[in-house]
Amino acid sequence: MQSIELEVVFHVPSFILYHAWLNSDAHTKMTGGTAECSHEVGGKFIAWDGYISGQNLELIPGQKIVQSWRTTDFADGDKDSQITLTFRDHGDHCHVTLVHANIPDSQPDYKQGWEEHYFQPMLAHFSH
Repeated sequence: MQSIELEVVFHVPSFILYHAWLNSDAHTKMTGGTAECSHEVGGKFIAWDGYISGQNLELIPGQKIVQSWRTTDFADGDKDSQITLTFRDHGDHCHVTLVHANIPDSQPDYKQGWEEHYFQPMLAHFSH
C-alpha cells in the first residue's frame, strides 16, 4: 500500500475550505470537476464527474475531514483508500494537510493528481 502527504497554504479561513469540500456546488467550483457531496458522517460523495467516490468517515467542523476514497481505476477487489484533511488557521490563512493512505500498489502516484486537479485549482479559486 502507498501513502502520500501534502500541505498547502490558502489565504482563507479553515471554515471556508472545510465547507467548500463538503458542499456540492462549492466543491465543483473550486476544482472544476462536477461533485455531489454530503456534510454528514456516513454520507457518500462523488467528485470529478464520477471518477472519485467515497464516504465521510469523520467530520470535525473547520478542523478535520476523513473520507474513504477510490477512483474508477481501482480494481473491484481493491479496498478503499482513505484521505484525511486537517485544517489549521494561522492568522489570515489556513494550512491544509492531506494524507492519502492505503492506496493499492496497483494505482499510480496520486500526488500529481492532487496537486493538478485539486490544490492548484483551489488556490486559483480562493485567490479572487
